[in-house]
Amino acid sequence: MNNNRILVTSALPYANGAIHFGHLAGAYLPADMFVRYQRLMKRDVLFICGSDEHGVSILISARKEGVEPQVIIDRYHNLNRTAFERIGMSFDNYSRTSLPVHHETAREWFVEFRDKGVLTQSVEKQLYDPEARMFLPDRFVIGTCPHCGYERAYGDQCENCSKYYDQTELLNPKSLLSDAVPEIREARHWHFPLGDYQQRLEEYIEKNAGRWKENVLQQVRSWLKSGLSDRPISRDMDWGIKVPGEEDEGKVIYVWFEAVLGYISSSKEWAARIGEPEKWKEYWCSEDTRYVPFIGKDNIVFHCLMFPAMLMEKGGYVLPDNVPANEFLNLEGKKFSKSMNWSIELNEFLDTYPADPLRYTLAMNMPETRDSDFFWKDFQARNNNELADILGNFVNRTVHFAHKNFGGKVPAAAELDEEDRLFLEQFSTIADQVGDCYERYRFRDAVTATMNLARAANKYFNDREPWKSIKTDAQKCANTVNCSLQAVYALSILIEPVLPFTAQKLRQLLSVSDPKALAWDAVKSWRLPDGHPIGERVILFDKIEDATIDDETAKLGKLTELPERHFPPLKEQITIDDFMKIDLRVGKILEAENVPKSNKLLKLKVDIGSEHRQLVAGIAAQYTPEDLIGKHIVIVANLKPAKLFGIESQGMILAASTEEDGPVVLTPAVLIPEGAIVK
Repeated sequence: MNNNRILVTSALPYANGAIHFGHLAGAYLPADMFVRYQRLMKRDVLFICGSDEHGVSILISARKEGVEPQVIIDRYHNLNRTAFERIGMSFDNYSRTSLPVHHETAREWFVEFRDKGVLTQSVEKQLYDPEARMFLPDRFVIGTCPHCGYERAYGDQCENCSKYYDQTELLNPKSLLSDAVPEIREARHWHFPLGDYQQRLEEYIEKNAGRWKENVLQQVRSWLKSGLSDRPISRDMDWGIKVPGEEDEGKVIYVWFEAVLGYISSSKEWAARIGEPEKWKEYWCSEDTRYVPFIGKDNIVFHCLMFPAMLMEKGGYVLPDNVPANEFLNLEGKKFSKSMNWSIELNEFLDTYPADPLRYTLAMNMPETRDSDFFWKDFQARNNNELADILGNFVNRTVHFAHKNFGGKVPAAAELDEEDRLFLEQFSTIADQVGDCYERYRFRDAVTATMNLARAANKYFNDREPWKSIKTDAQKCANTVNCSLQAVYALSILIEPVLPFTAQKLRQLLSVSDPKALAWDAVKSWRLPDGHPIGERVILFDKIEDATIDDETAKLGKLTELPERHFPPLKEQITIDDFMKIDLRVGKILEAENVPKSNKLLKLKVDIGSEHRQLVAGIAAQYTPEDLIGKHIVIVANLKPAKLFGIESQGMILAASTEEDGPVVLTPAVLIPEGAIVK
């Protein structure tokens, strides 16, 4: 494997909403930090991303606004591209899947797979809107849940009881496009035989098991253990990439298949833009390339199993060398929710605050192995106590002292003592430590190690007391200031992955433009020459006042206008005797794990006092297993057992939900023993 050619991709964000902090911490900031480090290592890196502009979510957004889908994707593509630029994402190319180059690429892959006999066809029953004259995607149909009677259930899953079903099982279905009663019709669709690649995928995963993150391996192995099956590759819609062929009129290529090809089409666009249209192949079609896709945990299966299977079938393409997927970032302890104003959009934040303190805060709280949180108070503390008081303070006092006592130039160093030499030797040690962290995708550790140099530099400056030695030992003072300015230079290189705008300010301050100095390993040996002029000190980080943060936290959850909501009508009245038939008990979750082949279900082991119960709940999108272990909940204890994905569920968790937000598990307000009756 040639580490000097690296291909990096970040998950393509849907162009139906604005980028928020959770997105940034998951797939984009770690990728950019990794890329910036590799470029400083003078390696050949291609960094690719773009907007995912097809799929049902785009249609739903367009329908809500009464506009064409193109209006939605144009708005959010431009909005998110601007946000990425402002936060310092160093993409080589930011494309979009609505471009001709992407449509051509996706159709090429589809046709090749179809003509080789890889794809299979089968006839399925689907709901059809006779007025809109189209088959209905699951989220375009609503009706009564066949299990619990909830009257605003979608075509694939009930938001009330979390159970899954085929859309044709929905009672009293209604099209959200026209309010018409849909008909059941047969539709023929293409499928990709993912199960045929099971053995090759198992070998591929286990070959990399020693280097991949445990959270990634657990999810992938769970899918493989359950056995892979065919995946639909076409669907009946009028928005998307048309399936080639007259016999498939009205069908588009399923977004799961074509969206990942956006990495390749974006690379093609980049190659054409630089005037070398075939250069993209150097990165995608060479075994001598290290390919690293950065994603969130909700995309693990697509990038570790489905996309590799496609690449295997296509042949001649490099497979991911590592998939360093992150978990989710929450906001002040809750899931991001735009409808409830529990969200911070990136562009809005950058209208008030600079980019680097946010990058630093998110990096120090990156959800590398489990979900984490952004807190406004933590952002303030990171900015004030670490960036301003440690990094900014060291730079300012060093530069100010140099101007006051040495004419704004690097004083000549001579006869360095052991303390000076040990301090300078730390540059090399810390550079190696930080680099090793980036190579192992340990971003929090990398930033912590970087800041250790700033801490060491502050201590060195304090211990050497140049304000005293300037009066008693001029050469010792000159040595101290020289070494301190060398540390400012070293920091200007080492902080670039996380603080690129600050790094640029430092290099301008030091007038560093020598190409030999603008490299990671140069920190170990390159030094500012004696007499080198330096600029006037600047305030790198402004302090953030308590009142400002209080205002920001007060905004969360405060709605100037309540969002439009649709609630089902109240059910038929019951008597107290009817209610008393329901046995509600307090339980404690002892164990929790993901259900194989489902991204929504969790299997739980619950202690209800008298016994342990196994429950299956559709809350995986809102909670990780680690979030739930030890939590007290309320369950319906006398509900008849039912099977979901072949797993028996011996009861049901009580949860609240709306159309816009997923289920929130209800918990007792005070600690109460397992088995307590709820009435």
